Amino acid sequence: MSINSKINQFLSNLGIKETEIRYGLSSDELQKICIEKGLGKLSDSGALAVNTGEFTGRSPKDRFIVKDSITKNKVWWGDINIPFDENKFEKLYQKVVKHVSNKELFVRDAYACSDSRFRTSIRIITELPWVNIFSINMFLRPKKSDLESFEPEWVVIHAPSFMATPLKDGTRKHNFSIINFKKKIILIGGSGYTGEVKKGIFSVLNFILPDSKEALPMHCSANVGENGETAIFFGLSGTGKTTLSADSNRKLIGDDEHGWSKDNVIFNFEGGCYAKVIDIKEENEPDIFNAIKKGALLENVIFKNEKSKVDYSDTSITQNTRVSYPINFIKNIKKPSVGKNPKNIFFLTADAFGVLPPISRLLPSQAAYHFISGYTAKVAGTEAGVIEPVPSFSACFGAPFMPLHPTVYAKMLSAKMKEAGVNVWLVNTGWSGGPYGVGSRIKLKYTRRMINAALNGELPEYSYKDYHIHSVFGLAQPRECPGIPKRLLSPRATWNDDKAYYKMAFKLSNAFRKNFDQFEDVADEEIKRGGPQRFSNNLFDFNKK
Repeated sequence: MSINSKINQFLSNLGIKETEIRYGLSSDELQKICIEKGLGKLSDSGALAVNTGEFTGRSPKDRFIVKDSITKNKVWWGDINIPFDENKFEKLYQKVVKHVSNKELFVRDAYACSDSRFRTSIRIITELPWVNIFSINMFLRPKKSDLESFEPEWVVIHAPSFMATPLKDGTRKHNFSIINFKKKIILIGGSGYTGEVKKGIFSVLNFILPDSKEALPMHCSANVGENGETAIFFGLSGTGKTTLSADSNRKLIGDDEHGWSKDNVIFNFEGGCYAKVIDIKEENEPDIFNAIKKGALLENVIFKNEKSKVDYSDTSITQNTRVSYPINFIKNIKKPSVGKNPKNIFFLTADAFGVLPPISRLLPSQAAYHFISGYTAKVAGTEAGVIEPVPSFSACFGAPFMPLHPTVYAKMLSAKMKEAGVNVWLVNTGWSGGPYGVGSRIKLKYTRRMINAALNGELPEYSYKDYHIHSVFGLAQPRECPGIPKRLLSPRATWNDDKAYYKMAFKLSNAFRKNFDQFEDVADEEIKRGGPQRFSNNLFDFNKK
């Protein structure tokens, strides 16, 4: 039986009938279809630019997990992992497959996980040709010989033109992303945003790897130095995770999603990168900028004067302008995408309050606390209604994709850090000399220099002689760092106003404590000791001016 016949039979078994299947088309073929159908436009760099429509980012409140015998007692149910009824899923599923029947569908087979021991096979079925380009870029690409015997373990059905009826279908709005672990299906409807496909698979791996495969899934980037030591970068969107891991002196393993095996192998889940391009400049981010070429997919960017040159400073559609590209578009990559000997972990945070040091060394208890907290800050313009900095916490630096309780991942990370003897650093890529609107953002060149100092062993071991202990957060600030102005290493010193600084520090401290209340009953005493001091919520609260 030919591959096309097998795909036809597979779709028929799913309930998708009388469909025109476009299977395994090349990026060039898909790009041509997009242009012919008016679904995209070529930029002067050769990359295809598309508009994802109503949704220019993920919709976490519309992401569900089917509550069944597999997930009932394992998933951390709540505002992040929202349960969906099995019967309602089946009814909605039947509606979706009927909707996509008798249509042209683009089908692609792919893998996740660069370590073959954890490899997961995926079949992506979508209405949109450029989502197929995204899938080529972002997942691992099977060899032609693999396709003849390819058997998908998971199936993604992506139907952006299908609109749910909330009262009948059990969704919150017309858009949805639902994971069914029993059927091994991810059902996406009402949204053309490609990130829903990528993060759906990430959520699946975050559920299955800690349990059955004994590997820790991580929302992080990773690279490896000439000495073979791997560095890991955790961080939420906008903190520099992709930018800082793209280092011309180190080989990139991956920019977003990785696993850490029990034999200390760090492996990329993906076959590409999905980078923000807001205000991107070649001189600041040469690796990413030069990857925006033929085969890459730009999302929601604006062209200058309707020409083919992109205006990366234009955020009239969204602040979340992005590009996806295969990882081999980056020159300095690790082949295969795996690394060993993890020796340094960096927690990246864009602190918009100017409180946290630009770099500090963490004790094991502090590392666990800050990992569970997953702190960064939202600044004006990043979300509707945000007019001044707001503390933002996302457990494990990726709560929307973590089906299990955060302490499961935190305990695994703590055990692996101790076993591997890693150094853990908290790096503030945000503001210094005052909060957002008053101070200034820490220069990228300084952040890179501090990270390189940590990687190269230029920062000393933990001692009171070489480190100043932050009086509110208990963080160990290095007193000196080669190539960095000494004053910058102390956030208090950059403010020139001790009273104002400590007032803001106390406010942020309480925000940490308030967020951690949800973990108090399950976190052990060691983790709790890693947090900041507690101060009166009546005096220092972000709800009080």
